[in-house]
Amino acid sequence: MCQADTVKRRSFPKLSILLLLAYATLAGSAWPQVQPDWRRVGNAVVERGLASPAGGPVDRVWYATGDGRLFVRTGDGRVLGTTDFESWQPVNSAEPPPAVEPASRVRMPELGARVRMSAGSRILYAIGRAAYRSEDGGATWRNLTEFRGQSLLGPGLTDLAVSPLEINEIVAAGQMGVWRSVDGGLSWSGINDGLPNLPVRRIARVPGNGAPARIELAAEADPVEAEWEGQANGWVVKPGGLGAVERQLRAAIATILEAPVSAIAVNGDTIYAGGEQGRLWVSADRGQNWRGFQSPESGAVTAIWVHPTNPQLALATLSAPDNGVGGVRVARTINGGVFWDDLTANLDGAAYGITADAATGAVYVATSTGVFLTYADLVSAGPATAWVALRGRLPEGAARDVRLDEGGNQLWVAMEGHGLFSTLAPHRFRDPRVVNAADYSMRAAAPGALLSVLGSRVSQARAGVLELPVLSATDTGSQIQVPFEATGDSLRLALQGAGADGSITLREVALALQAVSPAIFVDKDGAPMLLDADRGLLLDYGTPARAGSRIQILATGLGKVVPDWPTGLAAPLENPPSVLAPVRVYLDRAPLEVTRATLAPGYVGFYLIEVQLPEIVNAGPAELYVEAGAESSGRVSLLLTQ
Repeated sequence: MCQADTVKRRSFPKLSILLLLAYATLAGSAWPQVQPDWRRVGNAVVERGLASPAGGPVDRVWYATGDGRLFVRTGDGRVLGTTDFESWQPVNSAEPPPAVEPASRVRMPELGARVRMSAGSRILYAIGRAAYRSEDGGATWRNLTEFRGQSLLGPGLTDLAVSPLEINEIVAAGQMGVWRSVDGGLSWSGINDGLPNLPVRRIARVPGNGAPARIELAAEADPVEAEWEGQANGWVVKPGGLGAVERQLRAAIATILEAPVSAIAVNGDTIYAGGEQGRLWVSADRGQNWRGFQSPESGAVTAIWVHPTNPQLALATLSAPDNGVGGVRVARTINGGVFWDDLTANLDGAAYGITADAATGAVYVATSTGVFLTYADLVSAGPATAWVALRGRLPEGAARDVRLDEGGNQLWVAMEGHGLFSTLAPHRFRDPRVVNAADYSMRAAAPGALLSVLGSRVSQARAGVLELPVLSATDTGSQIQVPFEATGDSLRLALQGAGADGSITLREVALALQAVSPAIFVDKDGAPMLLDADRGLLLDYGTPARAGSRIQILATGLGKVVPDWPTGLAAPLENPPSVLAPVRVYLDRAPLEVTRATLAPGYVGFYLIEVQLPEIVNAGPAELYVEAGAESSGRVSLLLTQ
């Protein structure tokens, strides 16, 4: 695909790229038998401190004459309509009507403002830096959207529409969505909630290790990052993030290469960089020397994926060429950039993001027409293979990014306008995996612990003479419990299930076994399962833990209990058995008082740890983890308040 240029050698000060690298760790059958069961993560609006949650850019807004239907044209050119200001539908034929002009010249409230009015009314509206209303034909104006020098609707207003049915009903549009007023602009409410117009451009972080999901949003200047803070707060804009660090690194590399850099990936000493017109560069010595490559008739490099342990293996996506015809969309190197070959096959349009599971050869690409999967040879330079669209209940449109979690178990896709979606990674149906049920980690098993079998329906599970109860089983996965009687340092599982064609399958899995292997349960959005002991409420951003209160931690893997308890049976509601191993809990590395550690009443394989918080805490997020015996759980975040 690409011909190598002469190696480009550079020497440069320690400042620039080396310092930036110190801060940037940027880090079955042939096809799935089950369609992906997509789940939406969060919503399509962002909390930005405005009158209501914000959306993405809208450049035109107008009412239909006669029936009051409202239409908007989003920044990417889509037209959507609504009759109830809650649900929106794509519209193909609607066009904005010409603006009604006042009969005589009107003094504008600001330079460049545009008048909006309803025919036959003396009340005028105007749109400029702010929205305005005049009740005397334009002699005087009242500002409707600014308070103490700040815009209630965000900067960059673009349009305003007046209802043909009610002169006091108006809708304003701008860079952060659309807002409606039914009292002539005295008060505003957002109508962005149901509008699929979230300007997501990249997945900055998938949930894991106690951290929630982060996405990168398109903005007029530099992109911004928003973090999911649960239903109470929604997506909330956060400062900094890996995006800002990566932009600095791209700028430093661009200076060295004397060319614009559109994408980078770093693995140890190896740096991959991509630029315009299919240009790719690789450095194996932290930027001291570079080799350049050119992909003919290709667009800009949009994303690069590097194998986490083998930097010789990398994949890149490219946008469509200027004429939209031909060109490479997906490129692969297995020798550190000495040669790149073309994996595009049947892909059309632009490709924006890429990720892979090297163990199975699964490659996922986010494109202008959705997300696609192929199984490619990631060891040798094999031929390109056909791509299959992953549809299911995923909204139609452009997929802007695609990511796998650290274990390669969950697939995450950023859909333009719609937000973030996740599903069990389809390659797990080809390569089922046994993981800890609490956090999907590959930690050791322990007596009494819950395990999840991802990608396989299990009908029977055994370990030698011990039978493991199957607590649930679906086509996408199953849950089993390790017997309390399990001993030794390994657990050899024999898992039996039914294949897609009804045949019986048998899979053997060897797991490490320890007396304890603690893990804190987290939900599908990465939020830890922590409760207020007195109120029984799940603790999250909307319900922080109070100083001096007792909190409960749901966990698994704490091992044997006293008195003994049967495997597969729900713990009693009264006097549940206590954990045998010593249990400690730390908050920001300071020990907490553990008041009890037992099986969770009414549950199988769950343990409940109750701790007392100090009377004085530092408000904000804190790191919490559990130790049982000499083993530690993963870290999770707990929000504290006084």
